[in-house]
Amino acid sequence: MCVDRAGNVTMWNPAAERIFGWSEVEVLGRPPLPAIPVDRRKEYSGLRAAALKGEIIAAREVRARKKDGSTILASVSISPLRDATGEIRGAMDMLLDITSQKEAEGQLLLQATALESAANGVVITDTAGKILWLNPSFTALTGFSAEEATGQAYNILNSGEHPKSFFEQMWKTILAGQVWHGEVANRRKDGTLFTVEQTITPVRNERGDIARFVAIMQDVTEKKKLEQQLNQAQKMESVGRLAGGVAHDFNNLLSVIIGYSEILMEHPGFDSHALRLAEEIKRAGGRAATLTRQLLAFSRQQVLEPRVLNLNTIVTDMQKMLRRLIGEDVEIHAKLEGDLGRVKADPGQIEQIIINLAVNARDAMPQGGKLTIETSNVELDESYAAQHPPATPGRYVLLAMADTGMGMNREIKARIFEPFFTTKELGKGTGLGLSTVYGIVKQSGGYIWVYSEPGQGSVFKVYLPRVDQPVEPLLPAELAVESLRGTETILVVEDEDTLRTLIRTLLEQSGYTVMEAKSGADALQAAQEHDAAIQLLLTDVIMPGLSGPAVAERLAHTHPKTKVLYMSGYTDTFATDRGLLAGAATLVHKPFTRKDLLRKVREVLGRSWEPPTT
Repeated sequence: MCVDRAGNVTMWNPAAERIFGWSEVEVLGRPPLPAIPVDRRKEYSGLRAAALKGEIIAAREVRARKKDGSTILASVSISPLRDATGEIRGAMDMLLDITSQKEAEGQLLLQATALESAANGVVITDTAGKILWLNPSFTALTGFSAEEATGQAYNILNSGEHPKSFFEQMWKTILAGQVWHGEVANRRKDGTLFTVEQTITPVRNERGDIARFVAIMQDVTEKKKLEQQLNQAQKMESVGRLAGGVAHDFNNLLSVIIGYSEILMEHPGFDSHALRLAEEIKRAGGRAATLTRQLLAFSRQQVLEPRVLNLNTIVTDMQKMLRRLIGEDVEIHAKLEGDLGRVKADPGQIEQIIINLAVNARDAMPQGGKLTIETSNVELDESYAAQHPPATPGRYVLLAMADTGMGMNREIKARIFEPFFTTKELGKGTGLGLSTVYGIVKQSGGYIWVYSEPGQGSVFKVYLPRVDQPVEPLLPAELAVESLRGTETILVVEDEDTLRTLIRTLLEQSGYTVMEAKSGADALQAAQEHDAAIQLLLTDVIMPGLSGPAVAERLAHTHPKTKVLYMSGYTDTFATDRGLLAGAATLVHKPFTRKDLLRKVREVLGRSWEPPTT
C-alpha cells in the first residue's frame, strides 16, 4: 500500500485486498482510515509523518481493522517514496499479518508458564535420559537446581529401592512410544527418600520420531505413609481379634490345668517326686497364663481398673525398681513436667507399659547407654492428627521413653507391635512385650508411636487423653481372709464342661453347696426350680445364648438377694463397650488358682447386701 503526502491511497495491491477485505476501487484516492482503529489513528499519523520526513519505520507491531469489523495484528514497515529528483512524494506501507503467529506465541507462552507454575514436578529429557529442562517444582521436590540437574542423567534420582528389571520395563515401554505410569521411590539431593506417582510421555518430532520424554511426578510420600499406617492399624486389629479369641479359649483350659494341678498337689498318696511333677504342671500353667494375659492386652480385651492418675507419681515410684531391672550400665534420667495433667488409666497397666519399654530399651543397649523418661502436657493439632491416623486432635499427657541403643530400620519398626515378632535370638524373648504395650495404650484410649533410625536409638511416645478430675487415691490392699471355706449355695454357670466340673469340685471341697448349669437358660430354669435361697451366682461373662450379665439381670427378679461374681477370660464386648462390669471387685480373671477363686467368692459373699435398683 502506498499513500501520497496528503495521506490518500495511491496503490492497493491484491495482498492488501486479501488482508483487509476492501477492493482497490473502494480505497484508491482516499485515506486508509477505515483500516485503522480509531484509537490507533494518532499513532499511525505519527509514523507516516516520520516517514514523510525521511525516516524508515521498521517492523512496528500495530493493530488494524478489516472490512468485516474484526481486527488483526500486523507488522508494519513504512518507507518514504521519492521522485526522480529525490523529493519525498509519499510513503509506502509494507504490512505482514502476524495474528496467527502472535496467537501461537501466546499459546506457547501460556504452556511454558503453566509448566513453570505446575505444582507437580516436570522434567524433559532426550531419548537417552539426559535432562534438558525442569520446572521449579522439580527443584522443590528433589533439591536439585536447574543448573545442577540440566545435562545430568535422569538417574541422579535413583534410590536403589527398585530392581534393575523395573527400569528395564519402563524404558521398554516409553521407547516403544507408549505412556508409562507408576510409583517410583526416588532419592533427593540430601539423600532422603520420597515416593512419586510418575507419568512419562514420549514426544515426537515433525517426522514422527520420538525426540523427547516428558516426565510429570506427583509427590505421594505422605499419602503412602498414611496408607501404610492405616494398613498396619487394620492388620493389628485383625491379629488382635484372633489373639483375643485364642487367649479366651486358652484361659478356660489353663484354669482346668492349674486347678487340677493344685488338687493333685494336696493328694495324700503323692510322694515328693509326684508332688514336684504336679508343681511343674502348675508352674507351666502359670507361665502360659502370663502369655495369654499379654495376648489379651494386645487385643484390648483385658479388664482394666482405670483411675485418675498423675503419671509423675508412677514414674517416681518405679525408678528404684527400674534401676534393678535394667542394670547398672544403663543410666536413667527422668524429665518430669511439674504441672502435669491427669489421665484416667489402670495404674498396674501403666506400670506394665513402663516396664516393657524399659526392658526393650535395655535389650537395645547391650553395652550400656542412657534411658530418658519424660512426661509433659501436649496439644495434638489437626495437622499432627492428619499425619498420624487414627489420632484425634486434643489435650494429651505424653509419656516418652528414649534410649541411646542400636535403633531400628524401617522394616523392623513397621512390625515391632505385632505379637510374637522379635529380633532376639531363640529363647530370649516372646515377642509380646511391645504388643502388650500397644494393647494397653489403645484400650486406655491413647496412641503410641516410635521414632527410630539405625544407630540413632529409639523414642517411644505414648499419648494418653488428659482429664480434669482430681487424682483418685489407690484402693487399700486386699484384706486377709481368715477362712476360705463356706456353706452357702452357689449357682455356677459355665459353658465349658471341664472347667465347670473343676469349679464345682473346688467349691464343694471348701464346703459350699453347688448348683451348676451349662447355659444361661439352664441356670434360670434351675433357679426357678430351687425353692431355697441362692447366695451367689458365679457365671462366665460371655456364653452362647444369654450372657452372664443377662442371666444376673433376670435372676434378680426371682432371687433379688443373690450376689453376683463374674468369671472371664476376656470381656471386650460386655465390659468395655457396654460397661456392664463395674471393676475387679465383681470379677475373677481366668485362668485363676483355687485361692484366687475361693478368696473372691468369700469377698463377694462377705459384703453387705443391697437391694437391686430398678
